[in-house]
Amino acid sequence: MSLEWLWYRSRVAALPLVPLSWLFRAVAALRREAYRRGSLASQHIPRPVIVVGNLTVGGSGKTPFVIWLAGQLLAAGYWPGIVSRGYGGKASRWPQQVRPDSDTAVVGDEAVLIARRTGCPMAVGPDRVEACRALLKYHDCDVIISDDGLQHYALQRDLEIVVVDGVRRFGNGFCLPAGPLREPPARLKTVDLVVLNGGFPRPGEVLMQLEGGTLCNLPEPTRCQPLSSLYGRRVHAVAGIGNPGRFFARLREAGILVKEHPFPDHHRFCASDLVFGDDDPVVMTEKDAVKCQPFAMPHHWYLPVNAHLRESDTSQILRLLKRKIDG
Repeated sequence: MSLEWLWYRSRVAALPLVPLSWLFRAVAALRREAYRRGSLASQHIPRPVIVVGNLTVGGSGKTPFVIWLAGQLLAAGYWPGIVSRGYGGKASRWPQQVRPDSDTAVVGDEAVLIARRTGCPMAVGPDRVEACRALLKYHDCDVIISDDGLQHYALQRDLEIVVVDGVRRFGNGFCLPAGPLREPPARLKTVDLVVLNGGFPRPGEVLMQLEGGTLCNLPEPTRCQPLSSLYGRRVHAVAGIGNPGRFFARLREAGILVKEHPFPDHHRFCASDLVFGDDDPVVMTEKDAVKCQPFAMPHHWYLPVNAHLRESDTSQILRLLKRKIDG
């Protein structure tokens, strides 16, 4: 029995873990209250801080939204910097500056992907406050985006944005370990914006769609072809992300015959992971591609995706950002 099955498909099977879930929820609430009252220290950064996070464990679509948000800020004339945890990175010292050519084994896969796609300065580390200070030591950013820092209350924030998976939402509704929640859904009432990744938005939610129809070759990223070129063909689909099912479903929607190869989130790939005994195309996510590029073969492809929001929602978000950033 997998945790994903327990969290998203069976509320009854999770019941034995509910007492631990209550304990986790109580500790999370006490910890947040301790920061609110000042019993635990919360640090101020001399720049506006936008936190983009989620309530659940696993992928919700934060990374594409962070990339989109950075692009919107750049277009509006700001110079954003980005901080993150650096999940999957094994640096001997933190924080670490991130460049487009950084080693994913050191700073993490998502960090390298974000740095490549945005061109923004970035620093990572378990302590988001120290990551912010390291960033500002070398870059004169006028706003900071904190990726996946909703529960990192040691960092004071000016704006909170939560990204929600529009299909899975909050699973069985329990906190860890009985369910996928880090905090109860009521936490959404206290944030500034809720972004729904696919699905059907409820009142107050902004819909984000992930779009991607072009495949890029791993050894030669400038060599591209339409996703539709694989229509009716069998491919090996590789995904080491929080919700690999979403990626596999996207390929099937394009009429592709998918052989699924799910890996754990932030999996550190090696060349043998992509050997399947035939020459069928191997298609993976962009997050996985940044780790697989050193040993990529000509039949290895990745599918970049971009966040798309309605123009009216984009304008609403930019007005909200401007109020928070400019005071």
